[in-house]
Amino acid sequence: MDAQFLLWTVVKVVAICFVFALVLGALLTWTERKLSAVVQDRIGPNRASILGIRALGLFHPIADMLKAFTKEDFVPAGANRVLFFLSPLFAMVPVLTVFAVIPFGPGPHFVIAPLDTGMLFVFAIAGLGIYGATLGGWSSNNSFALLGSLRAAAQMVSYEVSMGLNLVGVFLVFGTVSLTDLVLGQGDLVGGWLPKWGIVVQPVGFLLFLTAAMAENKRAPFDLPEGESEILGYNLEYSSMRFALFFLGEFVEIVVIAAIAATVFLGGWQVPFVDPAGQAGGWVTALQVGAFVAKVVFMCWVLMIIRWTLPRFRYDQVMALGWKGLLPLSLANIVVTAVVLAFV
Repeated sequence: MDAQFLLWTVVKVVAICFVFALVLGALLTWTERKLSAVVQDRIGPNRASILGIRALGLFHPIADMLKAFTKEDFVPAGANRVLFFLSPLFAMVPVLTVFAVIPFGPGPHFVIAPLDTGMLFVFAIAGLGIYGATLGGWSSNNSFALLGSLRAAAQMVSYEVSMGLNLVGVFLVFGTVSLTDLVLGQGDLVGGWLPKWGIVVQPVGFLLFLTAAMAENKRAPFDLPEGESEILGYNLEYSSMRFALFFLGEFVEIVVIAAIAATVFLGGWQVPFVDPAGQAGGWVTALQVGAFVAKVVFMCWVLMIIRWTLPRFRYDQVMALGWKGLLPLSLANIVVTAVVLAFV
């Protein structure tokens, strides 16, 4: 029995973390370039081909991987070699670990570790990602990389507070921090016809969470720690596969944000009016798993659209928005939610 449990756990880890998360993250690199091309009236990536087949540029992520493997692995003089080598792993591993508690479907077969404290696990592990960016810039022995890592540390700490507070309202409504129980609770109906999804009972919390999560992800309009258009960034001295790990880690983090948003605010695997308890099995279960994947893909698309719509903030604006804007609004949302639950 223990051997079967271990084997099934390994299968789930491979399917969720490596097949789903990494493959979708790689496809998002193509999606972002295609989307930016559409926004800027360009064609986008279309040159990479196999046997003359270009497939709308879908082979470019494979070409990028091969290029990263064959480039020189440069280590700057004076760098802390141990931390310089480990920093990309510090950035990637916590992102993949978060998927351990996200339920992709009803029942224990579609979640790696159905913890009762699932959301607390997400906060604890996701917070470790700051070490990758901070140590990557510091260990490079480069002043510009160090400045980028300091920006990353300040920004991620600032917005992680608001991101966590924006989920407290959902916890108050459903009375649990278990992601599995949260999804089951969203199978109820408000007024007998409206699905009781997190976005319905906490619309303000959803908007604030999405904003804080984008800042935590360090992507435009919050991409100050990287500065793609200037000589600045915690990954400035990285090349080859180490740079690719930083790069891919951000896209996998988009998948994480989308998966958390879909789980907490969009009903998870719930399909309105279809087996809210998740006990039907068969094609109904397949429909529910497909619904969750579709919600994740939709949220990834939303994050991409925002990334190519809004211009970059100044750094003082980023800090002011986090501490003077999102934090007070997050606290106010918790107070209003608690009052409503107490009296209504």
